[in-house]
Amino acid sequence: MTIQTTDFLLKLGTVEQIKASAGKCGAVKFNTHIHLPPNFSAFETVQQAVELAAKEGIKILGVGNYYDFEVYQAFTEAALKRNIFPLFGTEIIALEVDLQKQGIRINDPGNPGKYYICGKGISRFETFSNRAGELMRGIRKNDDLRLREMAAKLAEVFGKGGMATGLDDTAVIARVVKRHGCKPEMVTLQERHLAQAFQEVFFEIVPADQRAEKLAAIFGCASKSGANDAVGVQDEIRSHLMKAGKSCFVAETFVNLAQAKELIIELGGIPCYPVLADGSKQRCEYEAAADTLVETLKENSYRMVEFIPARNQPEVLAEYVTTIRRAGITVVAGTEHNMLTPLPIEPACVGGKAIPDAVKAIFWEGVCVLAAHAFLKAHGQKGFMDCGCCDAEKRIETFRAIGEAVLAAFFKSKIKN
Repeated sequence: MTIQTTDFLLKLGTVEQIKASAGKCGAVKFNTHIHLPPNFSAFETVQQAVELAAKEGIKILGVGNYYDFEVYQAFTEAALKRNIFPLFGTEIIALEVDLQKQGIRINDPGNPGKYYICGKGISRFETFSNRAGELMRGIRKNDDLRLREMAAKLAEVFGKGGMATGLDDTAVIARVVKRHGCKPEMVTLQERHLAQAFQEVFFEIVPADQRAEKLAAIFGCASKSGANDAVGVQDEIRSHLMKAGKSCFVAETFVNLAQAKELIIELGGIPCYPVLADGSKQRCEYEAAADTLVETLKENSYRMVEFIPARNQPEVLAEYVTTIRRAGITVVAGTEHNMLTPLPIEPACVGGKAIPDAVKAIFWEGVCVLAAHAFLKAHGQKGFMDCGCCDAEKRIETFRAIGEAVLAAFFKSKIKN
């Protein structure tokens, strides 16, 4: 790419000019984490995501795709046209073998040792460093091999049920490409992509009045989804066929946490722990109490965490967020939008309940820190992770002030790509 997606940050002024401006940006609506197609997403296109955000009055929007970032250029162009400040991130799945052996669940309620980690404010994602490229190639290779084998197993199971789907991993990628108008190399296949493809072909082949019988034969048990419930059938394909212990399961090969964090740093980002809390019916052992989670976060040198508030009750969200923030760790919030179920883009608690005002203020502070980090890294300066200040509160205060000035300059300038 000849135009870097972060070039808009250079147009806001020099670091010295921004620091001298003492600009202030009042809190605006934000979301630090959505997934864009061709990742599995609630959105059909980048433009749809940005337009829906603009319609809701979202002024700052962050993306966090798995393992390919080419779509970020189109996202930036669309966001800038709508005067939305774009933030860039990624999400990585890792495995901590020692915790797996102990049966300790981290932030995946169904898989001990499995670890989701986000990279916030990444800036070196269009030209990888040698090490970043090495890590990314390894991750994608392992993912590709796993999803290829899983697609073959699904095709076999459906075939035994009388459904010749004609699907393999290449065919599923082709469907994603057709749906989203992207290049094949941009597609990182996910389990949800496979489930969607097999559900769609199943619905194409089998009349509605025969689906329950056919699904029972394929699943080995009765389907609980309605004959036309596409999302329900997709979820059942995953739960009955693709999960651990099921006929189409293929074990994943992960990087470890140290490698995932190394990749995020190589991408110029901030390692960020996504907190599930009461997003699981039985809280994960790693997160069972807010105060003990804080100690673990400190031991692992985290300076930022993220919540998806739609998973949390307001009182639980408040408990965890305020406890973590008191420990000198910044907090941000998003929605993911990694399922087909429609949700507002502005984060809210479970059932659409309002996020407490005190928590919103902490989230806003985190957004400002992210804006400052992105701006400084774009200018070749030290970011939030390599800032030498040893006092956490002073570091957060400094980055918040810079971030507010960056955002004030952005909304005043109305930069267009």
